[in-house]
Amino acid sequence: MAKIFTFKGKTLEEIQKMSLDDFIKLIPSRERRHVKNGLSDKEKKFLEKLKKSDKPVRTHLRDMVIIPQMIDARIMLHSGKDWQLVTIKPEMLGHRLGEFVLTRRRVMHSAPGVGATRASKNLPLK
Repeated sequence: MAKIFTFKGKTLEEIQKMSLDDFIKLIPSRERRHVKNGLSDKEKKFLEKLKKSDKPVRTHLRDMVIIPQMIDARIMLHSGKDWQLVTIKPEMLGHRLGEFVLTRRRVMHSAPGVGATRASKNLPLK
């Protein structure tokens, strides 16, 4: 039995039929204020590109709130170093794009460098 997706008690079809003003009432306050102030020109332009294109759209807009129009879209989001593909799923509604592409990675150091002391070169294996 497949589980039906709901967001704050509404099904996906109901959410997609809603106006943006009605959807704003369902999301957390910080995101609500961001969307309520109106989408910036860059965000509007990005949404237009997203509607027209069938390929992934590249963007730096990590602070954009995910709205119902963006569901099932493929986006190449910049992580600060490279582009990472993100497919927007219904569970992502109300979050920001940047939450799904991390900007920091775990640091993996190799052996001690040239200027290291003898004591620091003698590291245990575990």
